Amino acid sequence: MSKSLNTLIATLMIAGAGNSFAASSIDLSVRGLITPSACTPGLGNGGQFEVGKIAAKDLKANDYTVLSDHFTQVTVTCEAPTLMAIEPRDNRAGSEAMGEPVYFGLGLINGNEKLGSLSILLEQVVADGVASRAIDSLDGGTTWERHFSIGPDRITSVANTGTFTPIPVQEFSARMSLTPLIAPTSGLTLTEEVPIDGSVTLTVRYL
Repeated sequence: MSKSLNTLIATLMIAGAGNSFAASSIDLSVRGLITPSACTPGLGNGGQFEVGKIAAKDLKANDYTVLSDHFTQVTVTCEAPTLMAIEPRDNRAGSEAMGEPVYFGLGLINGNEKLGSLSILLEQVVADGVASRAIDSLDGGTTWERHFSIGPDRITSVANTGTFTPIPVQEFSARMSLTPLIAPTSGLTLTEEVPIDGSVTLTVRYL
């Protein structure tokens, strides 16, 4: 038993001995809300995007190579107006090459070489037929700011233009742009074909 744990137990024993009338019960509370409406996310092309084959000689040796942007439509359809946000999860966590929490990874080469990064941005946001704006929260929804990019360090919601407060929405849509970046090839082993392997899960989070 560690010294710190022994000290803690001794302290608790002394405290108990000096307080014969201490309460013998404690309450535990579980709180939350059940929303009457559910929301379903959707992505164009089934969420599948192919960047094709890229010759290693066409990549930069000492800088990031920015590949072509890819665009699709993202939607969230709710049964009734609902306060919601989009929460991403990087399924290739630990492989993001730029060291920026707002980007996603593109997989590893040889188990430790980070192939690149993926940037995801929402544009042309519409909420229930009205032009709106995307907003981001870095603290789980306590505070909100201008949308920069969808990232694993934030959640993204929708607000009226000119404000930064989430609004209930039933039909949400936006153009999503995806930009892959390949790390400098001087740090990559590219003697054989390697897959560009980004994977992100988008989940609707109820606010």
